[in-house]
Amino acid sequence: MLKQAQNYIIRGIDWLKDLPNDKWKLSVLSAIPFWVGAFLVGLISVFYAQIFHWAEDAYLYLLKSFGLWMFLISPFFFVFGWYIVRRYAPLASGSGIPQVVASLEIVQTKRTHLLPLFLGIPVMVVKIASSALLTLGGGVIGREGPTIQISASVFKWLYDILPSWWPRISPKNMIMTGAAAGLAAAFNTPLGGLVFAIEELTKSHISNFKNSIFIGVVIAGITAQSLVGSYLYLGYPIVTTINYSMIGLVILSSLLIGGLAGIYTKLSIKLGNWKWSLNRFKTVLYLILVSLFITAMSLYLDERIAGTGRDIILSTLFGHDKYVEWFQPIGKFLGSLFSFTTGAAGGVFAPSLSIGASFSAFFSSLLELNSDNTNLLIMTGMVAFLTGITRSPFTSAILVLEMTDRHNLIFFFMLAALMGNIASRRIHRKSLYDSIRENLLNRL
Repeated sequence: MLKQAQNYIIRGIDWLKDLPNDKWKLSVLSAIPFWVGAFLVGLISVFYAQIFHWAEDAYLYLLKSFGLWMFLISPFFFVFGWYIVRRYAPLASGSGIPQVVASLEIVQTKRTHLLPLFLGIPVMVVKIASSALLTLGGGVIGREGPTIQISASVFKWLYDILPSWWPRISPKNMIMTGAAAGLAAAFNTPLGGLVFAIEELTKSHISNFKNSIFIGVVIAGITAQSLVGSYLYLGYPIVTTINYSMIGLVILSSLLIGGLAGIYTKLSIKLGNWKWSLNRFKTVLYLILVSLFITAMSLYLDERIAGTGRDIILSTLFGHDKYVEWFQPIGKFLGSLFSFTTGAAGGVFAPSLSIGASFSAFFSSLLELNSDNTNLLIMTGMVAFLTGITRSPFTSAILVLEMTDRHNLIFFFMLAALMGNIASRRIHRKSLYDSIRENLLNRL
């Protein structure tokens, strides 16, 4: 079916070959793949987000309806989610961002024959299916990292089907644009998508492909907004009074939370390497134990420990009771750590935000801060933990800024990103994504 669709597309654009060759034709033809790719990314991102929300809601329904039976049901989803990755697309596991960065390195080293392992339609389908299954089982994962790999796969597929007479387009430009458009569409954060492309995906000069990334982010964002409307990922938290005496507390909190992110990174790498050495039977046993652990926390502690954690963020930022119990941030931390190392698909962006928010809310309860100061500490905690995981301080600060529309707090966000980055590096020198990328390339 996919081959037939590709043939129809090629036949449909063959008439463009007969147009007179001039500068205008070359410019338009060079831009068309980026336009089409960004439009498709917007559609697929909305579709994937809806699947993810359905899976989260379905898990809560199963938890309430079947209770203790979830100790039998949840392991099935974990094992099945891992199996389809292992069987059909091994590099669709985890977040997807390390795979995208690795694919850019592969393009630069001219080993393009390896690209289908990292990006492509099979990877995209398995990514969506595996992460949905893991979410159905209560996995503490996010969809944003997977959306980036899915979007880069869409652009890679478009690049592959371009006819030989088409103007030459850089595969690196296509992959980077797809990834940036995916993040923009996933979070409704166009600036975040642009900064992510600059800060995370490349260390080189971006002037040669800035226009294509800009256009890709805009089209993907507009497409997603046209389907679900203009929205903020988190909403408008109230911080009417900025108390600059909070600077010291923000610094201290961000250092602590950044340090926790460093511990998360270090444990994740060690646990992932250990799990890689296991045989199939022991791997399945590990998956079952993880699912049972998360099910127990969901049943006996708090059902919000499972899933992305967005409900925890919203309740602490907008609810009357902003504080959380001690077990919520710890449960979220451990649940995300174990879920991420299962080998199934699933990211850490959204769980990182909820981990940072829940730890900050717990600190606020100990200090008995008022509502405004609690909101400030929660948002800066989100920035600090995400920075500690990604080591991309500008991306983290801009993402939280766009999610909350709190422009008056931008300097607090940047301060939190700086402190989180410093503390995390003291624990583990490399970012989670860089460490995973190196392991992936070494295992090829």
